[in-house]
Amino acid sequence: MSDLDLRSRGSILKGGARGPAIVPGKPRESLIFLSAAHEGDLKMPLESKNPLPPDELNILRQWIEQGVPWYGEGLLARTEPSWWSFKKLRRPSIPKLKEGSHTPNPIDTFVLSNLEKKNLEIAPRADNSTLVRRAYFDLIGLPPTPEQVECFLQNPSPNAYENLIEELLGSERYGERWGRHWLDVVRYADSAGFEMDTYYPNAWRYRDYVIKSFNEDKPYDRFVQEQIAGDELWPNTLELGGFLDLEPDQLEHLEARIGTTLYTFGPEDLISHMDGKILRNERLTDWVNITGAAFLGLSLECARCHDHKFDPLSKTDYFRLQAIFASSQPVNIPVETSLNVSIRDGNYHHMLNLDEARTAYLIFEKKVKDRVIEVKKKDYSPEVVRAYEIPKDKRTVQERELATPLVDLHKKLKIEELLVGEEIKHHQELSQRLVKGVVGVPRKGGGHRVSFDGFYDVPVATVLGHIDPELTPDVYVLDRGELSRQRERVFAGLPAALSDETVPEILPSDFGGTRYRKQLALWLTRPNHPLTARVMVNRIWQGHFGQGIVTTTNDFGRKGNPPSHPDLLNWLAWEFVESGWSIKSMHRLMMLSETYQRSSRFSSFKNREMDPDNRYLWRMNRRRLEGEAIWDSVHSVAGRLNLRMGGRPSMPPLSTVELAPL
Repeated sequence: MSDLDLRSRGSILKGGARGPAIVPGKPRESLIFLSAAHEGDLKMPLESKNPLPPDELNILRQWIEQGVPWYGEGLLARTEPSWWSFKKLRRPSIPKLKEGSHTPNPIDTFVLSNLEKKNLEIAPRADNSTLVRRAYFDLIGLPPTPEQVECFLQNPSPNAYENLIEELLGSERYGERWGRHWLDVVRYADSAGFEMDTYYPNAWRYRDYVIKSFNEDKPYDRFVQEQIAGDELWPNTLELGGFLDLEPDQLEHLEARIGTTLYTFGPEDLISHMDGKILRNERLTDWVNITGAAFLGLSLECARCHDHKFDPLSKTDYFRLQAIFASSQPVNIPVETSLNVSIRDGNYHHMLNLDEARTAYLIFEKKVKDRVIEVKKKDYSPEVVRAYEIPKDKRTVQERELATPLVDLHKKLKIEELLVGEEIKHHQELSQRLVKGVVGVPRKGGGHRVSFDGFYDVPVATVLGHIDPELTPDVYVLDRGELSRQRERVFAGLPAALSDETVPEILPSDFGGTRYRKQLALWLTRPNHPLTARVMVNRIWQGHFGQGIVTTTNDFGRKGNPPSHPDLLNWLAWEFVESGWSIKSMHRLMMLSETYQRSSRFSSFKNREMDPDNRYLWRMNRRRLEGEAIWDSVHSVAGRLNLRMGGRPSMPPLSTVELAPL
C-alpha cells in the first residue's frame, strides 16, 4: 500500500511512501527494524500483536549493521547461504539405529532411522517374480520373458539378484532406457516445434552420444563438461585430412564436441531467423534456462525479467550467464576424413545423372498433361482459359482466381492414366532411367567405410562453435526481458549466491573470451558444488522410486519441495562423487537396498494416517509405466520390437494439411 518493494537492495533503500526502509549500518534508524520490533507507530506484521522473536530481530539487526549485503548487486556475501541446497556438499554421518537393528546398506540405515522415529511399520520384501520385473523395467524398460523369469526364480545362488542387476546394466538396452530419461530432461527433439517445426537433421547424433555415454558409464562430471564445453576443454582442429580412419584421440575429441549439440536443438520459431538479434536473444535465453534446469535444478528463467522472487538469483546473475554463451553459435563440423569426402566428390557425376533424369521426366510429364489440358479447355469459359494461358508469374490476383480450376485440374492429373501410343514406351524408359539414377548414387564409396547422411550429404554434426571475438555482441541486462529495453552492460559471470571466495564475480577473459563455457563446466563439476551431484542422484532416485527425495526434480529452490531425507540425499551425492561420478554405481547402491526391494502391496491404517504419500518409504511406491515403455513392451511381447540402435530417426511423411502454406 505504501509502494514498498522488497525484491532488491536498491528498492529497499529507496523505500516507499514513508521514505527509506533501511539505513545501512543503523538499525535504530531503519523503519523495517523498528516496525518489526514494534517500536513506533508502525507495527508489522499488521495482524500480529507481538514483535518478532528476539533471535529473529537479532538476525535483522546484524544484517543492517553489516551494511545490508545483497547477492548479485556487487555485494557478494561470503557467508554460507542458509538455504539447504545452496550449501556446499558435505558428507553426513550415518545415523545409529536402535539396538538389534542392522543393515549393511547405508540407504536403509537412513530410511530406517526415520521410520523408527515415526514408529511406522515396514513392508516385507517383494517376491522374486516381482523383483525381476521391477529390475527389468527400471533398467532396460522391457519386460522379462517367461524364460528369463523362470531362470531367475530357479537360481539358487545367494547373489542371483545382484548378478541380475549386473547383467541388465551391461545390456545395450540400458543406455536406451536411461538415455531417454536424460533426453527428456534436456528437451531433446528432432524438430524445432512451432508452426514450421523445422527439422534438425543432426540432432540424432546427440541422442546416440547420450546412449553411448550411459552404456559406457561415462563419469557424470565428464558428461556434464562435454555438453557445456567439449570444444573448449578438449580443443582439437579435427584435421580429418590424410587419414583413412580417425585416430583414437580425434574420435574422443569429436565425441566431446558432439556433446555440445545439446545447445543446438532447442525450440525455435523459423520467423526469428528474419532478425538475427531476436534469434540470438532467444537462443541465449534457451541455453541459460536449460543449463539451470538440467544441471543446477533451478528455475533460472524467473530472473530474466526481474530478480528472482524466492531464490537469491538476480537479473544480473541471469544475464552474466548469457554472457558466458555470448561468443557461441551453432556450427556444422565434418565427421568424415577429407579422403572419404573426396571419394564422395568423385562420385558426384551420379548426382548429375540423377538430376538430368529427373528433369527429363518432369518435362515429359508436363508435356502429357498439357496435351490433355488442351482438350479440356473447351469445357471452361473463355475467361478461365485466357487467364490460365497467362504465365503464372504475370497473372493478377483476379487472373489467378480465374485460372484456379484449370490449375487444380493440371495438378490432379495422373500421368499413368493419360499415356497413349509411343508415350507409354517413352514413360517406361524415363522411369527406368530415373530408378537407375537413384540406385547409382553410392552409399559406400570406393571400398572405404564412408557413408553419407540423407541422400548424398557429407556427414556432419551440428555443435557449438565460436564467433570471432571482435564480432561477439555485448550482453546487457534487459528491462523486463525485453530486447528493445537494454540497461547496463554485463560480463560473463556465475550466480553470486552459489559462488565463494575462490570464484571471481566476473570470469577472467581466456583466449579472447572464448573459454567462458570451460570455466562454467569446471565450476559445475567441482566435487563440493552445492547442486550438481545432488540434482543428478535425485534424478536417479526418481527413476527407481517413482519420485525424487526432492519431488520437484528441476527446482531445488525455495519454491521447490524440501527433501524428505536431506541427510540421505547429501550422503548419496557425496558417495556419487567419491565413486568417480559413476551412475551405474548409484543404480547398484539403490537397487541392492532393502528399501528398493520392499513390496508395494502393503499398508496399515497407522501408516496411511501418518504418511499417506509414503514419503518415508515404508513400502515401495506403485508406479505406472511411461507411454514409451508400454509401447515397447507390447511390441516386445509380440516379437515385433525393432532392436536396431543408432542412426537417423524415422520421420513420418506429413499430410497435405500439414504441408499446406500458412
